[in-house]
Amino acid sequence: MKKIVVASRNAGKIREFKTMLEPEGYEVLSLLDLPDAEDPEENGTTFAENAVIKAEAVVRQYGLEAIADDSGLEVDALNGEPGIYSARWLGHDTSYEYKNQVILDRVKDAETRACRYVAAIAWMKPGEEPKVFVDTCECVIADHPAGHNGFGYDPIIFYEPMGKTMAEMSDEEKNSISHRAKALRRLEAWLNEKK
Repeated sequence: MKKIVVASRNAGKIREFKTMLEPEGYEVLSLLDLPDAEDPEENGTTFAENAVIKAEAVVRQYGLEAIADDSGLEVDALNGEPGIYSARWLGHDTSYEYKNQVILDRVKDAETRACRYVAAIAWMKPGEEPKVFVDTCECVIADHPAGHNGFGYDPIIFYEPMGKTMAEMSDEEKNSISHRAKALRRLEAWLNEKK
């Protein structure tokens, strides 16, 4: 079984990657399994640049194949915020309950509630150039939080075709439409072509 490191400590992201990669024959490790893993400075200006920075750090430190995701929420009424700062928006230790309420308050009277989740997944292994796969999931900001599944901004992200927030979806439903799942399917297709 091939080892691949998901360059993340986010339990929600790790679970999503394991769900999708383990059936493909990968032993999925994460930074939680590598406690001495370095935390590179995410100083890129795009999701793709930050994903590559994280993947490169794992390859450099451990010499293992790695994938790294940089993802976040872009809200049109907030000029694309929180964007690449989604995890640390309003402060790294600020709860998502508070962040979600701030977004709800700020878009209350906005002309548009359109938003999207964006995911960039970088794949890299020693001696090869990084490959990046980007995808999105178009949504709207809900009127109020709903649901207890998912993580982060999911309770306020309403996916109109299913008539529910991301946090109201089952894992299977979310994995069928999410930004990360779509980007990961692109990666999987590319990995299968490489075999």
